[in-house]
Amino acid sequence: MNNLIHILGPTAIGKTALAIKVAQHFNTEIISADSRQFYKEMNIGTAVPSLSELKAAKHHYIQNKSIHQEFSVGDFEKEVIPLIDKLFQDKNPLVMVGGSGLYIKAITDGLDQFPDIDPHIRENLNQRYAEEGLEKLAEELRELDPEYAAKADLQNKQRVIRALEICLGAPQNFSFYRTQNKKERNFKNIKIGLEADRAILYERIEKRVDLMLEMGLLEEARNLYSNRELNALNTVGYKELFAYFDGKWTLDFAIAEIKKNTRRFAKRQLTWFKKDPEIKWFDYTQDSKTIIHYIEQKTLAK
Repeated sequence: MNNLIHILGPTAIGKTALAIKVAQHFNTEIISADSRQFYKEMNIGTAVPSLSELKAAKHHYIQNKSIHQEFSVGDFEKEVIPLIDKLFQDKNPLVMVGGSGLYIKAITDGLDQFPDIDPHIRENLNQRYAEEGLEKLAEELRELDPEYAAKADLQNKQRVIRALEICLGAPQNFSFYRTQNKKERNFKNIKIGLEADRAILYERIEKRVDLMLEMGLLEEARNLYSNRELNALNTVGYKELFAYFDGKWTLDFAIAEIKKNTRRFAKRQLTWFKKDPEIKWFDYTQDSKTIIHYIEQKTLAK
């Protein structure tokens, strides 16, 4: 049986370090499922693995796309499932690491199947976004699909517009089409979650943001500023600095917002993962040997 080991958890918890130790132990390779780390123009603000970490274990889907490319979770599923099948010919188990829950779900269960929607509906929604702002669209989504709106990230323009276009262009709302059957995969999922007390996690987040700034995040964001309308850059760590460059915020306020929004992001990640009963949770300080022993037992289980 092929085994796909998932190293999951909130941002700044130490997933990369553990993934490398696991990959080295099993002499295998790592596939990133972090939707922020796909883009080669984004480095500091996405906390991509360092050169030494990339040398320690072979990684896939780290900075292999451009911010100018449209790359969706559906594209990720279409590209990565064949890659996994290919890698399993020589390596077993494989390691997948990341905190992007929807991208991981696309690999473990497959994406939900939605009907084709008239592209004019999305064009109209994008126009409304430009004229009315995201909150107006989020308000409409709450009315049309309160179930999805209650658990969705309503600050994510792409997800709000995607859900709305289904609500407006399909016979049923977005939530209806999300309750599809899981796809059959030719591998077993072994899911490892890392966690910490909330106060410790938030302290780690604060330190990571400070380190990113020391490493040159401000300059990296300035170099990307002319592309600020691209969806890939509508992410924590960049959008706040763009507001500073626009003269809307002071730098100190922008940095405070990065830390606040990263804490909120980590909370949403935990909320998503805690709903999955298949995840075995370990404290972030747990010795890697203990976690590897657990994984070895799971790979032997039928």
